Amino acid sequence: MPGTVLLLAASPAGKGCLVDAASVLPVLAAVPPGVLSGADTANVVELADPLEPQAVLTRLRAAAAAPGPLTVFVAGQLQLDRRQRLPHLALARTTPSTVRYTALPWHWIREELRLRAVGSTTLVLDLHADTETWEWLRGASLDCGGNNAVYGRIAPPPSRRTVAVPAYMKAVATILRSGWRPPVEQLHQQALARVGVDGYADLVLASPGVGGPVPGGAAPGPPYRPEEPRPRTPDGLAVAERQQSSETDPHSAISVAVRSGRHPDADALAAHHEQAAVHAHGTGSEEALHWAEVRADLAMFAGDPVRSCRTWLGVAVARLAAGQAADAPAVEAAVDRAHHQWGQVRDAVAARELGAALADLRSRVPGRRQGALDHVQRQLVQLQTQG
Repeated sequence: MPGTVLLLAASPAGKGCLVDAASVLPVLAAVPPGVLSGADTANVVELADPLEPQAVLTRLRAAAAAPGPLTVFVAGQLQLDRRQRLPHLALARTTPSTVRYTALPWHWIREELRLRAVGSTTLVLDLHADTETWEWLRGASLDCGGNNAVYGRIAPPPSRRTVAVPAYMKAVATILRSGWRPPVEQLHQQALARVGVDGYADLVLASPGVGGPVPGGAAPGPPYRPEEPRPRTPDGLAVAERQQSSETDPHSAISVAVRSGRHPDADALAAHHEQAAVHAHGTGSEEALHWAEVRADLAMFAGDPVRSCRTWLGVAVARLAAGQAADAPAVEAAVDRAHHQWGQVRDAVAARELGAALADLRSRVPGRRQGALDHVQRQLVQLQTQG
């Protein structure tokens, strides 16, 4: 039976925009429909910056009525209406004073999906909240319906005069573009890992949809703590802090070790899981490469750009050897991160060694920014003059 996929990306036009939600749609649209849905085939409906809540409701109602599995991808921003203080998904014409009339009430989504069979519906969410809604979420939950599987994150407001990107959803789309859809729980964890340290303050949504606790402010595990630091780096760490269940999550243990300064312990734990993944799935498997990427970011956090650069180079080579294209997002990201870390290396001997390997890779993987190979070659010439 074919599945149904609804891609909804919405954010207000103008200065009220917190996130460039629609920027994720080209990446999602490049994923085969069957991979998006987890079914053999699927019908895909795309809504990019819709204007009217009733139009969104019509499409949502049709998707909910379709037989077979339904997957709803939503990227956008949450705002409260001033009268009832209920969460809404802001649309293109939404302003703080018109939320009630121009945004999509979140409970419409819950109600339209309410009668679907347990286990037939999955929501994948990447939402940003404005300041008022973020405060509301500290004491309330975003009710998506107890029968629906819900995975994703709600991010706090970005800094002033900054428009955020749907990094979690882009990570999901990048993983799916490989042509293989892992179990949704695994997909969720991999996406969180790619979001990195920018996701430390996020409210994580993870519910298998079996009538258990509704994700959000009332979910088990520690809520957002405003006093906790939210570190940022140019690359981002491939280890995300997330809420805990009865289950053991090695990423959280690694995150705790990093934040307490126990970098060797964090790397040892990641190395253990990398070896286990290599043994179970092979050197070039996505599972093994994920842990190699984790170790590359751990080296960066430990202040070891030589090891970080070398590891990223190894990841890129392994992905190319596994048959991934030179312009595949994961390949380009690995080379870009190796390039960045190489720029942090202060030892001339190590910089020359890594620079030669980076130049070779850059000739095959130029990346999206023009002049990357020229930059490496110019820096290598300067390094040669240093003796």
